[in-house]
Amino acid sequence: MKTATFPSLRVTPELRQAAEQILQEGETSPASSNNRFASIGRRQHQQEFIARGLRARDEARQSGQIRQRR
Repeated sequence: MKTATFPSLRVTPELRQAAEQILQEGETSPASSNNRFASIGRRQHQQEFIARGLRARDEARQSGQIRQRR
């Protein structure tokens, strides 16, 4: 199997910033990796979903609808 070189990918500063914001711990900047940009939207939705869930949990605890675990 032959090796291949991927050409550089030019992106807007906004897209690069969005990509860097969704990096998980230990990951490097995806700016040079084409396939990483394909997952930006999915990861943003995942992070928003988790944030909504945590907010809902906290609101339920504050309202007394659920009790905290001990």
